[in-house]
Amino acid sequence: DVMDGHFVPNITFGPPTVRSIRAVSPRLFLDAHLMIAEPMKYIDAFIEAGVENLTLHVEVLDNPGRAMELLRKKGIRASIVVKPKTPIRDIESVLDRVDMVLVMTVEPGFGGQGLMPTMLNKVRELARMRDEQNLKFLIQVDGGINPKTAGLAVAAGANVLVAGSAIFGGRNIAQCIQELTNAGLQMGAK
Repeated sequence: DVMDGHFVPNITFGPPTVRSIRAVSPRLFLDAHLMIAEPMKYIDAFIEAGVENLTLHVEVLDNPGRAMELLRKKGIRASIVVKPKTPIRDIESVLDRVDMVLVMTVEPGFGGQGLMPTMLNKVRELARMRDEQNLKFLIQVDGGINPKTAGLAVAAGANVLVAGSAIFGGRNIAQCIQELTNAGLQMGAK
């Protein structure tokens, strides 16, 4: 999660941190969620730093289709995000050009928030559209994911879950990850 203090009211790291992670973990898949006001100014810096997927907010893109095509032309995966108040129709025209859609189930900017259950309707809508149109994008859910909500997100159609506080807020990271995995597998199998 990359935050600039403008698009969201918090600040985190940038390309130098990505470059440092890449240097010590050359085989690790790096996905950067850019919660920044002007992401197109920084895509080259993040690509040069070693990201393999950039996730951009539709709310700040002048031309989402062109942005997704540019990322793919640069040889990385292209993903798009919708905030809670942004309707799926705002990204409908680019679903055939994305590798992943991220549905924010909290207002972006701060960890530890509770999942907004109504946002799972967006996940269901995306899963339906993906199936009906025979598309291949993944559906990622970020915000309020924990052992109680992971299964709900998977059951709604999510393929990828982002969990911060549920993992790093616990005493045993490996155990927290296993609990999330188990919760997702249990609900996803139904």
